Amino acid sequence: MNNNQKEPEAILKELTLDEKIGLIHGAQLFQTAGVERLGIPPLKMSDGPMGVRQEFFPAEWRPAGLSDDYVTYLPCNSALASTWNRECAYDIGSVLGEETRGRGKDVILGPGVNIKRSPLCGRNFEYFSEDPYLTGQLAAEYIKGVQAWDVAACVKHFAANNQETERLWVEVEVDEQSLREIYLPAFYDAVKKGGVHTVMGAYNKLYGEHCCQSSFLLEKVLREEWGFDGVIISDWGGVHSTDDAALSQLDIEMSVTSDFDDYFMARPLKEKIESGEISVEVVDQKVLRILKLMQKLHVFDGRRKSGSYNTEEHRQKALKAARESVVLLKNDSKLLPLKPDKLKRILMVGENAQRLHAAGGGSAEIKALYEISPLMGLKSHLGGNVQVDYAQGYCRSIDEGQDTQAGNWQETSLENGGQGLRADNRETAEKDKLLEEKRRKLRGEAVKLASENKYDAVIYVGGLDHEHDCEGNDRPDMKLPYGQDILIKELADARKDLIVIMVAGSPVEMEEWIGQVDTVVWSWYAGIEGGNALADVLFGNVNPSGKLPETFYKTHTDCSAHALGEFPGGKTVAYKEGSYVGYRYNDKYQVEPRFCFGYGLSYTEFKYSDASLKTAEKQICCTVENTGAYDGSEVVQVYVRKEGSKFFQELKGFAKVFIKAGERQQVTVQLEETWENAVYCIGSSSRDIRLMVNSL
Repeated sequence: MNNNQKEPEAILKELTLDEKIGLIHGAQLFQTAGVERLGIPPLKMSDGPMGVRQEFFPAEWRPAGLSDDYVTYLPCNSALASTWNRECAYDIGSVLGEETRGRGKDVILGPGVNIKRSPLCGRNFEYFSEDPYLTGQLAAEYIKGVQAWDVAACVKHFAANNQETERLWVEVEVDEQSLREIYLPAFYDAVKKGGVHTVMGAYNKLYGEHCCQSSFLLEKVLREEWGFDGVIISDWGGVHSTDDAALSQLDIEMSVTSDFDDYFMARPLKEKIESGEISVEVVDQKVLRILKLMQKLHVFDGRRKSGSYNTEEHRQKALKAARESVVLLKNDSKLLPLKPDKLKRILMVGENAQRLHAAGGGSAEIKALYEISPLMGLKSHLGGNVQVDYAQGYCRSIDEGQDTQAGNWQETSLENGGQGLRADNRETAEKDKLLEEKRRKLRGEAVKLASENKYDAVIYVGGLDHEHDCEGNDRPDMKLPYGQDILIKELADARKDLIVIMVAGSPVEMEEWIGQVDTVVWSWYAGIEGGNALADVLFGNVNPSGKLPETFYKTHTDCSAHALGEFPGGKTVAYKEGSYVGYRYNDKYQVEPRFCFGYGLSYTEFKYSDASLKTAEKQICCTVENTGAYDGSEVVQVYVRKEGSKFFQELKGFAKVFIKAGERQQVTVQLEETWENAVYCIGSSSRDIRLMVNSL
């Protein structure tokens, strides 16, 4: 009888101990062993979430060098969160799911839903938001999109994994109430609303246990309280004990080393079972969950979707999300949108104008089919009638063109607490001097050009790169690297109408120059079509509608993780701020950020009126009118102030609506519940409340 006619319980009975063991640990760097005689294939995994990662040799962290593993490079999760668009989240998840299946994979290792406790965390660009509600809403749709293609999403990293420093060993000290209010809800939504098939444990420790073998997280919370019956996978190298892992709810152990038979849940577990120290039943439970996962993915019944990758439809969905992710931070002089017919010559300054980002950042790296830079996007939109000049303005290192990120960083990623994934770029005093001279020269060349009257517009494109937004490392502060603050100030002195564009995955300090600049645009690592999306916004083909999914502080010490808590700590890290994370802290302690949570400008104006609460339907309704000259989208945000709550207000609903110029629209925001003795605040950001409704 073939497996497509058998239930997982029947297949389990036919497996030998060796075959069962092979199913619960890595047999290659990205897959388990299969059981060929029973038609059970290996479970094949790949990193995400910005695309399906390139192929590696089975036992070496060395790219296979193939020409068939280029993929669609998707906007990072921070960019996706800036869209505040559930449909976009589903569509990007669907692209990732179809490409995962098209590449022959079973599990995509994403999305990451860890809360942005501090702006300095190196992997923040992979995560959505500082807010658990926004994160959960978008992650659930993203997961549904992925899993529509007969592949499993793997939500990560469960849980309280909010820093990279000493990530393998640091113990998080957080009270359980704060854990449940801030750090667990997005995982809950992934399980209960998204129906996620797999969950990845975290590296760090919580309440004395490593998360990948935690009885509290995996058994009490995930299995018992939330009823999760899917597969739990370790982070690569996150297991530290055969007994603890085997007796926990962990199902599959993965790691970065090639001694696959010596993994904790490999030969050592088999020997303990044969000696009677551990019951084979614990392995049977794990194997059964894996077989049921394969059944859900239609591995056995011949009805599995085939998927595809690098399609035109995928590129269009990536472009749409990238367009909606751009955040207009300042437009005081109404310089934007630019009018192409009034431009003859433009100067673009800054290395991020031409830098490509897909291939960096750690395990989120992508072998992109292509990537449109801001410079290319601008030039291709304008065509040959407008001359676009480029000045580098700043540089990363003495050795131009050298990728300073370590090539095979994962081979050593279990060393030094999981840190040091960037190459050691410390310079000698002589090199420091040469580097400063080089930057001074580049800066002088750029400022000289900007001072000339021949340019109709000067656009600076700076920010961060994957030397700073990078797995395995946290930033020491929010300052712009490579001497960019000096460069921006000098450019602003030369051109009062300077347009500043930041490309980054995390907020940066702007205080040294923000008062000199009237026009600031924020772009993220926006994927394969990022440069085209940015150009569409700059020229008004698209009205910017992105809203910040996190607070942009004036300096990192304004953030609660630094002002009240610890970051990054030492052997332990104390979350002394409790639940006061992001705007919750800013509201209570009256912190004035540079740009608040939910903030983002438009080329048009929106007027709110006629708010009402429909308690039975759990809905907030209002009228929004586009009173400006441009069609555009607005994100209507609902914050609730509950009587007796320790929080001033919390995001509880949002809806993104497109409204043509001069038109008005009735907007309905669906809530998950309503509260008595509460005030419902309706606005365009957390600090731009337009209407209020009191519940009876």
